[in-house]
Amino acid sequence: MASRQVITGIEALRAQKFAPLRGKRVGLLTNPSAVDRLLNSTLDILRSADEVQLVALFSPEHGIAAAVADGEPVASGRDPRTGLTLHSLYGETTRPTPDMLRGLDVIVCDIQDIGVRYYTFTWTITHVLEAAGEAGIEVMILDRPNPLGGKVAGAPLEPALTSLVGRVPVPTQPGMTLGELARLFNATWNPTPAALSVIACEGYRRGMMWAEIGLPFVPPSPNMPHLVTAQHYPGACLVEGTTLSEGRGTALPFEIFGAPGLNGHALAEALNKQDWDGVRFRPHYFQPAANKHAGVMCGGVQAHITDAAAYRPLRVWLGVLAAILSLYTFEWNAGHFDRLIGVHGVRERIDAGEALDDLFAQWEQFCRDFAVMRTPYLLYE
Repeated sequence: MASRQVITGIEALRAQKFAPLRGKRVGLLTNPSAVDRLLNSTLDILRSADEVQLVALFSPEHGIAAAVADGEPVASGRDPRTGLTLHSLYGETTRPTPDMLRGLDVIVCDIQDIGVRYYTFTWTITHVLEAAGEAGIEVMILDRPNPLGGKVAGAPLEPALTSLVGRVPVPTQPGMTLGELARLFNATWNPTPAALSVIACEGYRRGMMWAEIGLPFVPPSPNMPHLVTAQHYPGACLVEGTTLSEGRGTALPFEIFGAPGLNGHALAEALNKQDWDGVRFRPHYFQPAANKHAGVMCGGVQAHITDAAAYRPLRVWLGVLAAILSLYTFEWNAGHFDRLIGVHGVRERIDAGEALDDLFAQWEQFCRDFAVMRTPYLLYE
């Protein structure tokens, strides 16, 4: 079966008996989502290997244990379990400093990306590539499959809206693995390209669904608990840019949304009349334990994916926001929404009740152009 043929980067490196790391002082950027097929963590695999001299750890957003809430700063210090020096790249700095890099020969990066531009892990690694290039330090990516596959989709990113949820003009779904994105960034946008190597997955094909890959899905962050969460995320994350709850503080983040006083039954009926491919909506009432509307009963809906291949989350969730305005008045967190969607003017068009078809057509052309541009950096068919 195909599910038994996919080997992740850490497993391929182990099969090489860690030869590319021998004799080098290693820093590791990781979190608990980096595991082998038997759920052994990359951190434990490397620290127990006689061939590897692991001397420092780096943590992205949510910390080395992937337990810190979104947007909360992560402190540097010493990792209590391993005793290794732990450098946070989501606190006082998002970029490795010269002091952090001192004494290292290579930074190994192994973490599960989810294939969406808004997710910060990719952009943390671009900061690693920039700092490593300037310092003359190698970077090694231990690659992992993209849970959303190879489809290129979504909106572009305007230069004025760059941030840690998007630093360079790639679509909402670039359809690439983290290793491929690192290769693209390092060659195209890194002023001083780093010495980059990617330990590729073996047996992986770009069009594989996660069930075919056969790997466990370990939550890479507190509000990304399931594969279905990632499938909604390219569209559902936009709810962050409003006063509506996107389900944080519940067991179903990015699958449910709502607000106090919103009629979930009326909303579900209105959304299902849109007849979007691959998704249906069910009335759902919930009380977040944290984040927006904490402790307050919210009316809303749960989105159920009925056909993942047909589902177009960005189109659907922009349509969801437009449909809600006929039933409920919400406010925009304008700056955050614009940074997420990546282009100016979308909020205003939704408020005015204007169709977005021409924007979708422009974005589809951008995605076709990007699909051509990314070709030299792809590792998988």
